[in-house]
Amino acid sequence: MDDATPQTMVCGSDGCDVPEVASPELPRANAVGTRIDIVSDAICPWCYIGKRQLERALSDLGSEGLVFSVHWNPFQLNPDMPKEGRDRAAYRAWKFGSAERSREADERVARAAAGVGLAFRPDLMVRTPNTIDAHRLIWFAGQKGVQDAVMETVFRAYFTEGRDIGDPVVLAGCAAEAGLHEGEVAAFLASDTAEKETRAADQTARTAGVNGVPSFFLDGYGLFSGAYPAETMAEALRKARTILRERASV
Repeated sequence: MDDATPQTMVCGSDGCDVPEVASPELPRANAVGTRIDIVSDAICPWCYIGKRQLERALSDLGSEGLVFSVHWNPFQLNPDMPKEGRDRAAYRAWKFGSAERSREADERVARAAAGVGLAFRPDLMVRTPNTIDAHRLIWFAGQKGVQDAVMETVFRAYFTEGRDIGDPVVLAGCAAEAGLHEGEVAAFLASDTAEKETRAADQTARTAGVNGVPSFFLDGYGLFSGAYPAETMAEALRKARTILRERASV
């Protein structure tokens, strides 16, 4: 990867040095030009970087009087990961071909993260988790109106604190940091509520053509895949919003 263009990469089944691809379309929302959907995985570093870039873009757009809502949607980069996860060093050495290539990938991503104010700590990451429960938690948080806040705590737990976000106890703690009741979340995670729905949403994204994350949509209209700079995101949102509103007025 060229360090001069680190912000346009995505995470795919083959790793997180995958060039961005054109986003497909998801089923359209009823709102016109206001709903942003992000297809992501909680262990995708470009998704966390992309979140920061989007926040900057939305701040700029907000100063122009443009307001959007953000919704997070599930995608498992490692859908066959065992429930208990795997040793990260061994798994990534296998996935990337060697421990050295895994370290190089971590270093590249960490440099990109630093550029948006994030301190990634791959040295603290011991396990590569199964993320189905993390996705279920994000769904639950959406029902409580704190989805973005919980997404932030889950990303932070994994990428900057090296915690195992496949562990329900860790996830309940993340939810509590975002203002949810820890006991209520623990009870939810101990059940199988929303597991079928989460897997179905993952499959819907794949059927729609998503094969790399983060992927961004406005009212189901495919914008782009990858953690683009904030300025690029803002311009894409302006243009897509105009197109959608023009279509709606016809």
